[in-house]
Amino acid sequence: MGKSDEISHLINSRRTIRQFKQDSISLRDLLKCIKSAGLAPSAENLQPLEYLLITDSEKVKTIFPLLKWAGYIAPNGNPEEGRRPTAYLIVLVNKSIKKTGAEHDAGAAIENFILSAWSFGIGSCWIVSVNREKLQKVFNIPDTYLIDSVIALGYPDESPVVEAATEDIKYWKDKIGVLHVPKRPIEDILQINEWKKDNIHSH
Repeated sequence: MGKSDEISHLINSRRTIRQFKQDSISLRDLLKCIKSAGLAPSAENLQPLEYLLITDSEKVKTIFPLLKWAGYIAPNGNPEEGRRPTAYLIVLVNKSIKKTGAEHDAGAAIENFILSAWSFGIGSCWIVSVNREKLQKVFNIPDTYLIDSVIALGYPDESPVVEAATEDIKYWKDKIGVLHVPKRPIEDILQINEWKKDNIHSH
């Protein structure tokens, strides 16, 4: 497998993970992932993103109730007791560098981080539904920082599968607990050289 094939396989095999093994994650691997996040494109190269990595088991426990999981299938999609994340990355925007508009920076950096994590076998769940006020207080995060999102981390203890999306894009669990995630096929999302499709919601 060539290098380009390896990257393509990494992207295509990544899934959101919500059930985790309880093994500790290598700190060295996580630091490499954060370095990858820091190398993502940044508007005007301002680099307003900073990170708070939580690996201490007691502190990890305080984060779980401050997050909302898997809206379509909650609470069935929530991490089960004994299968919860073993680490979290809190993604912060330094407002003294950039007050608004850091969403594109965050998206690029987080995807870099998630894919880098997956290359080490680390599963992740990117969570935007966060009790930011309580989280900021628990970890004494200064008011000069905005919490963009939280990434839950751990070695996967489930193997979600991709389905071709039809009318319904909601993910679901089958009778044996496997998560199925509909994704729009390439023919529904791609036009080449000219726009031929009138109905942009044809899926």
